Amino acid sequence: MDNSGKEKEASALMAEAEKKLKSSQSFFGALFGGSSKMEEACDLYARAANMYKMAKNWCAAGNAFSQAARLHLQLQSKHDAATNFIDAGNAFKKADPQEAINCLNRAIEIYTDMGRFTIAAKHHISIAEIFETELVDIDKAIAHYEQAADYYKGEESTSSANKCLLKVATYVAQLEQYQKAIEIYEQVGTNAMDSTLLKYSAKDYFFKAALCHFCVDMLNAKLALQKYEEMFPAFSDSRECKLVKKLLDAYEEQNVDVYTDAVKEYDTVSRLDQWLTTMLLRIKKTIQEDESDLR
Repeated sequence: MDNSGKEKEASALMAEAEKKLKSSQSFFGALFGGSSKMEEACDLYARAANMYKMAKNWCAAGNAFSQAARLHLQLQSKHDAATNFIDAGNAFKKADPQEAINCLNRAIEIYTDMGRFTIAAKHHISIAEIFETELVDIDKAIAHYEQAADYYKGEESTSSANKCLLKVATYVAQLEQYQKAIEIYEQVGTNAMDSTLLKYSAKDYFFKAALCHFCVDMLNAKLALQKYEEMFPAFSDSRECKLVKKLLDAYEEQNVDVYTDAVKEYDTVSRLDQWLTTMLLRIKKTIQEDESDLR
């Protein structure tokens, strides 16, 4: 069947749902099973929404799911309402990111009211991702990742909370809020250090924390590095720790070439990602500025 056929079918289902709804609100309708008519209308709206999805009419699908969700709320079916708001959000994601966020927020309100914080956290992540990729509002993405982390922590889901916090740290460091990033990297690094499974990743978090310190002040970075080596002796032998030491020496000597060579050498074995490249360039800039100050 072509898309226009599916759309026609969906429109007919929507009209039928509205008819059921009107009759449930009339005096006699309310008297004789108004709620069962509302339930039937919910079902028709959901079927229409799925037809619209098949026709790739995402806004119409989102609207139909929203209608079903609102009716479920009137019928006190909170769980079904939340599910339909999520369906609506997923449809709107493809056409209207802001409306997708509104629907996901409605679902989150219902889930938190029901004490379902793990599911609420998952949908805060979905909203954060829309702010990251579609609406490019990093401050709002950070706020939703933080909220998700809070809910996960409350439910003792430490590894899920840490994933969200690491996203926050990545962004706040790029926004030059280094202290906040350092606190997160140190906290996650300390957690990882005590876990047999995650021990290996601890060095990456301490490495990132050291670079954030370095962006603030060289002496800070030196002291932090000593602290991390004492806390986690395995860090001393890592390539990451050795790199930071070389960079500190280059900084003390105000030698940009030594700094660049150390970074290049590290990059041949472990490819630098966008975040590390940004931080290392910021530190390099401070050496160049200090050099020009001395001239």
